[in-house]
Parts: sequence; C-alpha cells; structure tokens
Amino acid sequence: MNREISLSAQDITQAEIDAVVAVMRSERLSLGPRIPEFEAEFTKRLRVKHAIACSSGTAGLHMCWRALGVGRGDEVITTPFSFIASSNSIMFEGAKPVFVDIDPQTWQLDTARAAAAITPRTKALLPVDVFGCTPDMDAIWTIARRHHLRVLEDSCEALGATYQGRPCGTIGEAGVFGFYPNKQMTTGEGGMVVTNDDDLAFLIRSFRNQGRDPEGGWLAHPRLGFNYRMNDMQAAIGTVQMRRLDEILAKRDRVARLYLERLKDEPRLSTQRVLPQTHISWFVFVVRLSDHYAQSDRDRILGQLRAKGIGCNVYFPAIHLQPFYHTDLGYNPGDFPITEALSQRTMALPFHNHLTESDVDYVVTTLRALL
Repeated sequence: MNREISLSAQDITQAEIDAVVAVMRSERLSLGPRIPEFEAEFTKRLRVKHAIACSSGTAGLHMCWRALGVGRGDEVITTPFSFIASSNSIMFEGAKPVFVDIDPQTWQLDTARAAAAITPRTKALLPVDVFGCTPDMDAIWTIARRHHLRVLEDSCEALGATYQGRPCGTIGEAGVFGFYPNKQMTTGEGGMVVTNDDDLAFLIRSFRNQGRDPEGGWLAHPRLGFNYRMNDMQAAIGTVQMRRLDEILAKRDRVARLYLERLKDEPRLSTQRVLPQTHISWFVFVVRLSDHYAQSDRDRILGQLRAKGIGCNVYFPAIHLQPFYHTDLGYNPGDFPITEALSQRTMALPFHNHLTESDVDYVVTTLRALL
C-alpha cells in the first residue's frame, strides 16, 4: 500500500499558535511591537547590526538593489541555477542579470567564470547560497574588490549556515533571507534583510514602508517606496521560530543524514558537494541522476514517485531557459551547459522535520526500484 509523504511541511507548535492569538487579541496587527522583537532575535543570532523584516525574500532583494544604487543599464553577475526570484529582483530595477555557468560539483556560481564575465557595465555580484550552502565567498570578494563591485548575498535558502564560521547572509554588504513554509523556519510569507551598513539599513527601512523615513510622519514620503511590510502576526511566528531554530535545524540535519546514509553507495545518484569551509543548513534534499539518464527519464521517475504517494519535484529548472529570459534577454539552450545538464537530472525528495526513518526508507527503496 502506498504512503502519502509530502515534499515539504512546516514545523509549527502550540507556541507559534499562541503567539499569533496574542497578537490578534492585541490592538496592533501591523507596525506593532512584534516586528522589532523579531528583528532583535535576528541581530542577536546572526551577530549583525541591522535586521529589517519585510514581506518576502524577493521584496528584500528588490529593496537591496535600489539601496545599492543598481539600476537601468547596470549588469549583475549571478547564477542561472537558483529560484527565479534572485534574478527577477535585478530586473525589477531595470538592470540585467548576467548569468555564468556553475561548478558541476558544488552547483554554485563558478567564480572563475564570474571574473571573466565582468564588463564596464558590471555593477554587482549576486552569489546565491544554493540549497543552504555557499559558493566561494573569499573568491567573490576578491573579484568585487578588484573591480569595485557591490556584493549582495541571496541567503533565502541558508538560514543557519556558516562560511568560515560566519553566518551566511552576513558576508555580503547585505544579505536576504526568506520564510516561505518550505524554508528552515517560516512566517508563512516573509523575509529579512541583514546588514552592518547604517546607510543601507536606513534606506531599506524606508523603502519597505512606502518611502517614509523611519522617524518621519505617516503621510511624509521623501522617496519612492513600496508596501513591503511584514505584519505582527507573521513576526510573532518568526520570533518563536527563531527561538526554536537550533531544534529545527537539528531535525533537518537528522533527516538529511538518514538520506545520505542510505544513498552513499548508490552510483546512479549524486548529491551537492559542500565546500569544506561551509557548514550547510539543510533547505531541501536534492539528488542528481547520473548522465546515463535523460531529462525524460527524470520526469518519468518523478511521475512514478508521485503515483506512489511520494512528493517530489524538479529543483531547479534553469532560469535562463524560462520563456521571458529567452525573449527579453536573448538567452538560449546551450548557453550554460553545466547548469542545463544538472537541471535536467535533479530531483527534490521529501524533506521536512516530520519525516520518520520509515518514511525515508520507503522513499529510498521506491526510488532505487524505479532507477
């Protein structure tokens, strides 16, 4: 008999529920005391000066580009193997995402290719902490300093990860986290920008709240801004989740180790190589089929897993092959062959804190049989 095993699931306890109920019984559902409380938990955990809560990781990235002065005519070098929001956020400000291919083992931005892609229009680098671990951030900063580039770190998938002991998200001039329900922690929807730069923090706080100055009047708008605010119910969930973060990360690590142990001798599958200077924070569990398999084989296997009640998905499709990246920016199949080969063979398996050892056994046994 088939089981029903979801691809992802949030880890919510009575404490989060009670925190939301308390907000709903209060007089402030938005712009209340829960926002600075949540932000304070972040600054303490990540050892940063500023944390600015917002409506999503995408919103956080968008505001950072505006605060960093990246706009029309500028180019930002980044990876085509990511969730689409990373590069979309660049286009929101009229700049162009310039993709470079990835390292075939780490699945991260290839820094040698990034250095070779710099032009007079290059304004910034956007390293993405794919699946909870980082690219070579020392190499990223070497390039940035040599060419006077801005560095924004997309850490939406990497809360809890570290690079040489530093929390991911704190290595760029600013870093952004996302709290969608499949992330390490959740607020339902939501994001957080972190930075040690006072000027960036001031602008981002203004941009998230319709361009108001943090200490200005409600109807005073010195600059163009957005409604990118987080509400107090979301922040209440986030505060509890942050206080439980070590527990949550340990649960995810346990599930990842169950998978790794059962798949370590499977020659038809491989997993992402984590740089030795990085401590991974598990976001998803993604496997790559060997080159013996074509994309059609991968898609067939995914369909058969779903038929047996196992949640799964492709992770990630190559961004440069999304239709509007072809029509608007001129990217084509074959532009980034390493990314394309990987994207055609990756599968995200069920991964969340509620999985049992028996669940993992069922997934792995079923997958091996289908292979």
